[in-house]
Amino acid sequence: MSLDQVILNTLSEQKEIDSLIFASENGLDHQKLVGAIKSLLSLPKEYIKAEQKQISVWELTDEGKSFVANGSYEFVLYSAVTKDGILQKELMKMPNAKIGFSKAMTLGWLVIDKKHEDGPTVFRKVDDATDVVKTMLEDINTQKKVDEKKIQDLKKRKLITPVVTKFYLVTKGTSFNTQIERPEADLTADMLQDGSWKEKSFKEYNFKAKGAPITSGYLHPLLKVRTEYRRIFLDMGFSEMPTNKFVENGFWNFDALFQPQQHPARDAHDTFFISNPEMTDASKLPADYLEKVKSTHENGGYGSTGYNYDWKISEAQKNILRTHTTAVSARMLYKLAQQEEFRPVKMFSIDRVFRNETLDATHLAEFHQIEGLVADRNLTLGHLIGILYAFFKKLGIEKLKFKPAYNPYTEPSMEIFSYHPGLKKWVEIGNSGMFRPEMLLPMGIPKDVNVIAWGLSLERPTMIKYGINNIRELIGHKVNLNMVQENPICRLNKV
Repeated sequence: MSLDQVILNTLSEQKEIDSLIFASENGLDHQKLVGAIKSLLSLPKEYIKAEQKQISVWELTDEGKSFVANGSYEFVLYSAVTKDGILQKELMKMPNAKIGFSKAMTLGWLVIDKKHEDGPTVFRKVDDATDVVKTMLEDINTQKKVDEKKIQDLKKRKLITPVVTKFYLVTKGTSFNTQIERPEADLTADMLQDGSWKEKSFKEYNFKAKGAPITSGYLHPLLKVRTEYRRIFLDMGFSEMPTNKFVENGFWNFDALFQPQQHPARDAHDTFFISNPEMTDASKLPADYLEKVKSTHENGGYGSTGYNYDWKISEAQKNILRTHTTAVSARMLYKLAQQEEFRPVKMFSIDRVFRNETLDATHLAEFHQIEGLVADRNLTLGHLIGILYAFFKKLGIEKLKFKPAYNPYTEPSMEIFSYHPGLKKWVEIGNSGMFRPEMLLPMGIPKDVNVIAWGLSLERPTMIKYGINNIRELIGHKVNLNMVQENPICRLNKV
């Protein structure tokens, strides 16, 4: 017989049920009995009424239970003292001797002879003693009444602890019946056909219930941080460059940037080369511009001596996975140079690049590069520093300093450092510079136009923002999908 049926049958014979007493008398689990009461209360008809009550009782702690089993510390210590006495140093070797000795002395059970010939010796001061603490704990354990002052003493000694017990007083409801009519959860086709729905009761709709979670995609933390950076660029009036060419040729990735063909970055240990198709058709490269780039590399020009080597178009035709988004910047600047009238531009890109790196906690063979550039007449290094302060201020970074650096396609070049208050040191956060005349002038960019640019990675700020120490936990097959589903919204401390 179910517990709810037991409750109804009992109420048909008696006026009231005390859930605590009823559970104790019938050997029932009180929590299960409470569950049955709540089940009856949830029915549409009022079969029962229940009033919640609570009582506070004292319960023995583990230490209190050990007192009941073995006696209090003071009584155990008293019992160890013989009529002939015992050396204090031997007595104090017993477990919990310090507490027991102090209590026994306070109760006047023991006395110490400090002038004894064998050394300080403890004797019994009374012939007999009663373990009052153990007796009180036994009374509490059997729910007998104990003086309130004594209760407080036991509480201070952490021998007892208060426990609040909740229970129900159950009486008959307005629709009391020993036969339970369960409400229907669904209206079925059979009920509609035979008309039985007219005689049945139905569960009420819970319009506050949460719906089943919908299976859907989730935004990766990188995408969230990328969105914030993109918004900052757009807020500053920049336009986004198209970055849909993962496969690039050596000409736009290296040669157009005045990077020599013998540069170490163009070796297989740094760059991924494509095997099929291995080469770009030379006819797809702008012929006039290609000749100017070749001449600049071989013989110099525009105030430069060049690199003085035999430039080969076969190297420029090799297809690679782009190593930086600056290849996109080169294409866009060349396109800008072909316009009849120059117009200043501010452009940015955020996308994936590929390098043949050794994989570790902070490096992968592919990562995202953030790049911004401004092209206008008579720009200077001061303009670059000013726009960097404006850009990073929107990221919540205001402490910046710059260090001279070298890049093949920018001069001057600067590494960007920010003070990290957590690490309490300056950390590198990006690179910057002004594109060289050897890169810009062969494109057809006017001589009085300068281009300032800067770049940083997307992964490093994302790892800092989300507290990820290993980049392989952010990207790749080791990513925890729960992290992708549960990571919070990205909010940069923009100013």
